[in-house]
Order: sequence, then C-alpha cells, then structure tokens
Amino acid sequence: MSNLRIGVPSKGRLSELAAEILKQAGLSFRRQERSLFARCGEMPIDITFLRTEDIPVLVAEGAIDMGLTGSDLLAESGADVIERLDLGVGKCKLALCVSEDGDIHEAAQLNGKRVATSFPNVTRKYLKAHNADVHMVELSGSVEVMIALGVADAIVDLVETGSTLAANRLKVLDEIGRYSTVLIQNRQRREGALADRVVRRLEGVVIARAYSLLEYNIPRTKLADAEKITPGFNSPTVNALEDPAWCAVRVMVRRSEVIEVMEKLEAVGAHAILETQINNCRL
Repeated sequence: MSNLRIGVPSKGRLSELAAEILKQAGLSFRRQERSLFARCGEMPIDITFLRTEDIPVLVAEGAIDMGLTGSDLLAESGADVIERLDLGVGKCKLALCVSEDGDIHEAAQLNGKRVATSFPNVTRKYLKAHNADVHMVELSGSVEVMIALGVADAIVDLVETGSTLAANRLKVLDEIGRYSTVLIQNRQRREGALADRVVRRLEGVVIARAYSLLEYNIPRTKLADAEKITPGFNSPTVNALEDPAWCAVRVMVRRSEVIEVMEKLEAVGAHAILETQINNCRL
C-alpha cells in the first residue's frame, strides 16, 4: 500500500490552523526547515507543503490525494474535486465593496465600470447574474486601496472584521459568499479506506470544537424541564446521586449556546453547572 498524500498550506494563518487540527486528529508531523515534505508518525500518510491557492488544482490533477484549503480558493479555481468536510475554521466572507461617499447603490450600476479583485472568476459569475459587464482589474493583494488610488470603482475582497474597510472609507454593497477551510479529495479516491479514516478523525475534531460537555445537578422533579433545555444527541446521561431527590446530568451542548443554556438551567433549579471542553469525539 502506498502512502496517502495530503497537501497543506506552507505558510500563513491557514498553515497554522491546518497543522493544529491535524495534530488534534492524531495526524502529527514535524516539518524540517524549508522542507516540502513530512511524514505522519501514526499512519502511512505523506504531508506536502504547498501554496494554499495551488492545492485545489493539484488535488484535481492527482498530484496529491487530499488537501486542506479555503473554500473561497476552491470556488475561484473551479477545480473538479470532492469536498469531504468543512473544518469550521478560517471563516471569512467575500463582499462587493464601494466607497462610502459614492453613488453606487447596487451591483447593476457597475455596468461599464472597473472592479478590482483577487477573485476574478467568482466576481465575473456574480456580476453576470446582476447584468453588469465590467472591466476587471486582477490583483494579488492590496485590493482595498484601489478605489482610493482611482484604479477601480468597486472591489471584491475577503472581509473578516470590517476594520480594513472602515480605514479605507469603504462599505459592503453586497455579500457574495461565505467561506471556510475545507478538506478536499481527488475524484479517483486513491487509498479510499485510509482517506475515509482521515475524514472520520477530522470529523471528530470538528464536532468537538463545536460542542462543550455540560454537567449539572437537578431535582428529579425538574428533570423533565431540564431535558427540554438540554436534550442531547440521543438523550442526556442521567445518574442518581446519594440524595434520591437529586440526579446528575451530563450532556453535549453547542459551545455558542452554553451561556444561555446555563441561565435556563439555573432558572429551572439546576445547581453546580459545569462546562468542560471536548477535545475529540465520535457520534
């Protein structure tokens, strides 16, 4: 059996995120300085360090079997691959932005005007749907300053916090799409069983990052009310306490909802409510 080949970003924030989530899934590796290759110690997997934007094409061409990349870059490349898993990290949105002081209020008004972007294919598709035929200014960076420089009438760029837009006196006219880091696979599915093991391991990490384990004590007379608040996946785990009038409950809760859930549990009589981080799981 030959090794499964997985491509990961060679540098930048996405490189750090990829290394962290693979390690959490039990796929640890050590990269020697400036080396393009590494090997996983636990499984027959070779890691290749690549430019993030090249990974979709290299997966499609079969140079690597799987890869971690941004779904924005996947959409822009148009590569014919299988999207196996959304890793839920590196989230961002692609937006059409114009000057705060300008008179452009909808995409159709850009017909005949100039649009600067690092995502020309996605941008063309979007503007075509809005009947706007534009002159595309294709760039690889510093897109946000192009309106101020007089190079473009609008830009299409990734937006995270919006602080960069504010600094350049820009506003979002429309949101084109939301993106995150994804795991993709070549359509030939070489070493399919091993690839599926990788996906399953990463699924456990993704789910664990989205949930917390909540534990609390509740009077048995209030258990039904508490279970409505925390139903769990199949059902919560309920254990008897030394005092027969009380029981202990353990249940998984979405991390984004934990504070609100704790308040609701407290309101129905729960005590000793504890949140524990989950590192990995299988559901």
